[in-house]
Amino acid sequence: QVQLVESGGGLVQPGGSLRLSCAASGSIFRTYNMGWYRQAPGKQRELVARETGGSTTNYADSVKGRFTISRDNAKNTVYLQMKSLKPEETAVYYCNAERVGGTLVLGHYWGQGTQVTVSS
Repeated sequence: QVQLVESGGGLVQPGGSLRLSCAASGSIFRTYNMGWYRQAPGKQRELVARETGGSTTNYADSVKGRFTISRDNAKNTVYLQMKSLKPEETAVYYCNAERVGGTLVLGHYWGQGTQVTVSS
């Protein structure tokens, strides 16, 4: 298993930027797909961005062009750079790691979540 520790959340004004970080306890090189999800009060958790170990990425349509997911394998850390933030994007943001082996999904792991509040 892997432990995920998130940081970087907080209060930001509309139109501002934040970078979230998710540090993994072990190597995520090639064997983990990494993703960011968010959940607003009263709503379902949704996928925001995802990156495979092969660096294939996908994003929710609502964040394309504004959010960027990346990873630093040397630091075992994944990032979510968020720009031009909107008030409706206030949510708890969660880091997710999906361990894969060939075509098999071996496990899912979640961070504790970090609050992002977009408000003036």
